[in-house]
Amino acid sequence: MTNSNPKSQDTRNQDAPTSDARPSTNFLHDLIAEDVRTRKYGDALIQTRFPPEPNGYLHIGHAKAICIDFGLADEFGGKTNLRFDDTNPEKEEQEYVDSIQEDVRWLGFQWERLCYASDYFPQLYEWALQLVRAGKAYVDDLSADEIRLHRGTLTEPGKDSPYRNRSIEENLDLFVRMKNGEFPDGSRVLRAKIDMASPNLNMRDPVMYRILHATHHRTGDDWCIYPMYDYAHGQSDSLECVTHSMCTLEFTDHQPLYRWYIEQLGIFPSQQIEFDRLNITYTLLSKRKLLQLVSEKRVSAWDDPRMPTLSGLRRRGFTPEAIRAFVAAAGVSRTNGVVDFEMLEHFQRDDLNRRASRAMAVLHPLKLVIDNYPEGEQEFVEVANNPEDASAGTRQVPFSREIYIEQDDFREVPPPKYYRLSPGKEVRLRNAYFITAQEVVKDAAGNIVEVHCTYDPASRGGNSPDGRKVKSTMHWVSAAHAISAEIRLYDKLFLKPDPTDVEGGRDVLDNLNPNSFEILTSARLEPSLANARVGDRFQFERVGYFCVDTGSAAGNLVFNRTLPLKDSWAKIEKRSGI
Repeated sequence: MTNSNPKSQDTRNQDAPTSDARPSTNFLHDLIAEDVRTRKYGDALIQTRFPPEPNGYLHIGHAKAICIDFGLADEFGGKTNLRFDDTNPEKEEQEYVDSIQEDVRWLGFQWERLCYASDYFPQLYEWALQLVRAGKAYVDDLSADEIRLHRGTLTEPGKDSPYRNRSIEENLDLFVRMKNGEFPDGSRVLRAKIDMASPNLNMRDPVMYRILHATHHRTGDDWCIYPMYDYAHGQSDSLECVTHSMCTLEFTDHQPLYRWYIEQLGIFPSQQIEFDRLNITYTLLSKRKLLQLVSEKRVSAWDDPRMPTLSGLRRRGFTPEAIRAFVAAAGVSRTNGVVDFEMLEHFQRDDLNRRASRAMAVLHPLKLVIDNYPEGEQEFVEVANNPEDASAGTRQVPFSREIYIEQDDFREVPPPKYYRLSPGKEVRLRNAYFITAQEVVKDAAGNIVEVHCTYDPASRGGNSPDGRKVKSTMHWVSAAHAISAEIRLYDKLFLKPDPTDVEGGRDVLDNLNPNSFEILTSARLEPSLANARVGDRFQFERVGYFCVDTGSAAGNLVFNRTLPLKDSWAKIEKRSGI
């Protein structure tokens, strides 16, 4: 379903980085406020954590969790740790650790402590020994498939493992030997002894440790047993005195297990709270599938501007302010929904409209010759850098006898209601003059290569002294002064609003949009853009919003289209009364 009221709940606060109005409350805010009122944790500060696994780059879905974890802690005067859930060495890399830190900072937040689950491996192991000694954990020799078969179903209870009633002494001996590397991968696991008949499958003797002879990106070969997420996570929270461990709804059924470990060990009582995931149309947020896109070279890299990763959005020209505003407007709830991708685009346009410098760029150039303009002369017209921000000042744009206009801005035989340039029709050149098309020049194949026109010298600045009106204003670039650039046009990566909507035997990647990327090499830009630096954002007037790509360099400029100018979400808002 689509979130019909995206502004109903908000995750922002006065102290966290925001973009506009003071937000309303939400159930997470209310829960923390009640815990503060009742002094549930005494004088302890509110402590949250953002705990990504370093097995990929962060995506727009993670932005919601980041804003919630950091934003709510800030609002209540608390702290947030960045903790890497690095318990799976086969999939985790330092590259991902570095990128995650960069993304969190870019989004506008700073952690109190940088932590790793691997920091706690010794303590987690000692606590596992404590559970074994208490008769609440045992070593199981069943294979993964056999454990799965013994677990039962939602309607049928599980069956006890034949190794469930080993003595405490035997379990201690086997677990220590597991840790010492005496057994091969997959031969044994440590399981919690809870209830194989529990209606919650997560409580049916879950696996705590598995044997894995793999080199860890931080601990090297010190360990050959690694804790499972459900065992490591709650105890890591407890070690950091996390008061509010907020996670998405798929972990709701894991909450009883989260509490069970903490209660059995008698450690700091962190509490887990669940909220809805951020699901967006035309967007795939599975890290496994995103990795597949990268590894199969369906995209150039994790930061491909079509990717929903924060690094991809940043490279495309999205701003952290717009993403925070979007996340705040999407809100939080206890039920999953889907937000329109156009809503994200709306917040980005709104932000760029305020902050982006204007420039003129002709993506598909057609030469226009002003026959009655003096040959060899040039002049400069004054143009506002940003009409939304008077403090941005103005710039001088050169104008000459030969200019470039967009091919679509001229039709030799205009269709009905075509108000742009055509033979005998007068239009305005933005901030310059009124011009009237006279004749065209074609090549041997009949293609128009040049348009000749005349101009009204009295209309300088784009206004006629006799008050006559024109119905179209066009952007342009002086041919003698224009610079070249590579323009990269990006569109949605998937064709369907729900990329996972596939028929039998097909994969979600079969829904990739074959036209999501186009390169233009003939664009001509106003000369002020020659000094544009990587990351600079512009509104190319009448065209869209663009950002200087990371691969751009002086003399070899590359611009990525962030968004076209058209805002379909604004129409949706108006129609829906949002």
